[in-house]
Amino acid sequence: MSSTPSSSPKSKPTPSLLSSDLTVVGNLRTTGDIQVEGTVQGDIRAHLLTVGESANIEGEIVADDIVVTGRVVGKVRGLKVRLTSTARVEGDIIHKTIAIESGAHFEGSVQRAEDPLATGGASAAPRVASAPATPAPAVPRPAAAGPAPTGSDNS
Repeated sequence: MSSTPSSSPKSKPTPSLLSSDLTVVGNLRTTGDIQVEGTVQGDIRAHLLTVGESANIEGEIVADDIVVTGRVVGKVRGLKVRLTSTARVEGDIIHKTIAIESGAHFEGSVQRAEDPLATGGASAAPRVASAPATPAPAVPRPAAAGPAPTGSDNS
């Protein structure tokens, strides 16, 4: 009759907390849980991600379970995604299940996927900002700067 819950080898670690006065520039990755109350400029991967009401995240977030009460600018990918009434999300959401409370602000597209954690963006349509990466080298304008005049001589 001894109860020793803390000695169990599968005990759940304490969630990591990023307080409201903390700014992180870079990516975060854990197999555990994260609660963000501050600012993160980078991507986040976690098991459970809680975006607090004072949080501001700029980057992609990927987790099994995502609860957003703050601000996210970027793609959201999760098995279970919940936007509370105070959530502000600007970006696409790829999910297995989603709940959006009345009052939540969401701007972007929503796509259901059987395994949203596996989609690295290949199945989702690219945003306008990422599309021009390949066509740019096809127009070599700087080399043709000299012989460009085409008969309209303004003298």
